[in-house]
Formats: sequence, C-alpha cells, structure tokens
Amino acid sequence: MDVQVGDILTMKKPHPCGSKQWKVLRTGMDFKLKCEGCGHEVMLPRSKAEKNIRTIEREGKTVC
Repeated sequence: MDVQVGDILTMKKPHPCGSKQWKVLRTGMDFKLKCEGCGHEVMLPRSKAEKNIRTIEREGKTVC
C-alpha cells in the first residue's frame, strides 16, 4: 500500500474523540499518525494500520 507523509487516512473505527481522519507524520515499519479531531499522536505497526485503512486522501484527491 502506498502511504506517504502528509496523507490523510480514513480508518474503519473512530478514535474516542469521534474522528476517523488521521494525518500521516512518519512512515516505515511503523506509522506515526495524528488524529485530525483532537491532535492525539500514536505509533502503529504498519501491518495493523494497513488493515484498518478505508481511504487515502492525498492533496484533495482520493487515492484508494
């Protein structure tokens, strides 16, 4: 899956704040994501994050 820094990911499950939108801050074996609703930052293993991605938005375009 082609995920790049700056992409906005829409996940299957919402964050406790209610937002499903996450901004990618770092990629590699782990993803560092920032919640667009409350600003909380988390590190997730790449395999777990990729399973939960619904769509990828890059500069206003939907990639996946």
